[in-house]
Amino acid sequence: MTFVQLIECRTSRLDEMNRLIDDWVEQTKGKRTATHAVVGTDRSDASHIVEVVEFPSYEDAMRNSNLPETDRIFREMVALCDEMPTFVDLDVVRDEYLMVHTVRRFFEALATAGELPPLNDLLDEDVHGHDPVNPQDTIGLDNARAEFRMWRGAFDFAFTVEDVIAQGERACARWTWNATHKGDFLGVGPTGRQVTMTGMTLFRFADNGKIAEIWWQHDQLGLMQQLGALDALEQ
Repeated sequence: MTFVQLIECRTSRLDEMNRLIDDWVEQTKGKRTATHAVVGTDRSDASHIVEVVEFPSYEDAMRNSNLPETDRIFREMVALCDEMPTFVDLDVVRDEYLMVHTVRRFFEALATAGELPPLNDLLDEDVHGHDPVNPQDTIGLDNARAEFRMWRGAFDFAFTVEDVIAQGERACARWTWNATHKGDFLGVGPTGRQVTMTGMTLFRFADNGKIAEIWWQHDQLGLMQQLGALDALEQ
């Protein structure tokens, strides 16, 4: 679950504070686990500073806190403050920006070269998939991975994600898929043809921030036509 830490302090030395944060970013390069940070000043009180730091999880935040560079920077930050900073720890229960990011990462992972990634950081263990290609729904992470491997075995492909819209617990993506047919697909042997397909995918997210349900809509008929599977019917 994504974790956010709010750090509040009062200081008249914001420029020095910013330089200190820059030093920490440089010194912890490749080691820090924070994924995003924002620093703001209170419009009604310029000495009131709020920093929002995002981590993939609480455990990642604790690893970040245990870096020796973080401990040193914190002590120097306290020296710049008029009073002791306060911390608020938050488990994120809803983040539409994060949902959009997860959807884009999902499509990138499906097209990754080499072995299919585990996907357990993106998909819930009990993920439920609906695809018109399959006569039955796909239930569970292992079965979802098997389905994705079927597509990867039949095609070398890449997605272009045109749009992603998120609201509430759901996100929807519109995409274009470009591929080379290299293996058996629904009884059609490898043709080496370049094919393309457009479609939309609806995602439902679980409380843990992972994808819990997927609905695919795509131009399967157009794909089979491009593969030559309909040639005999058209004559």
